[in-house]
Amino acid sequence: MLSVRPKIAELKFQVFGRSLHPELFEFHRSRRIQRDAFHAEISITNSGHVVTWRGNGITISEVAASSQQLLPTRRRLMEYPLRGSRTDRAECRSGVTYSTRFTLEPVATDLFWTIQKQLTADATEGLLHRFDSNGRIAMGAVSYINIETRARSMMIQAIHTFPEDQAIVKVESTFAIDG
Repeated sequence: MLSVRPKIAELKFQVFGRSLHPELFEFHRSRRIQRDAFHAEISITNSGHVVTWRGNGITISEVAASSQQLLPTRRRLMEYPLRGSRTDRAECRSGVTYSTRFTLEPVATDLFWTIQKQLTADATEGLLHRFDSNGRIAMGAVSYINIETRARSMMIQAIHTFPEDQAIVKVESTFAIDG
């Protein structure tokens, strides 16, 4: 199955206070995390990633996806075009906090290819997916998600490359239960 990345201008970052139907996405790599206080599903999709975290009766879903991707609006907590930099935070009931920071970085050609090669060479842990080339550029996009967990928190660091745009999206998010 061909897996090619959409253009960077089409991307949105959204956070929901609910889970989303898996049928809405095409998953390439996934991992489930189970801890006493929470559990999570982290997946790389065609346009970015989906993280669904559940703890203390709260569900938070983070999505980096194409704006063409039809997603519900019900219980959407945040929605931003993936441009520039943005930091946000949500404090939920039951002592749950969610914070995120994302940046879209245009990168010089040589540096872009160096970063892309390093991601594929150094990715011994976490989730990694190499996308097919679109035919115009020899190497396809790369998505890498590093996952760090503690007893009551989880941090993800996602890096998504966009060769046609010579841009990199970096997302760092923390899901935590106070106490």
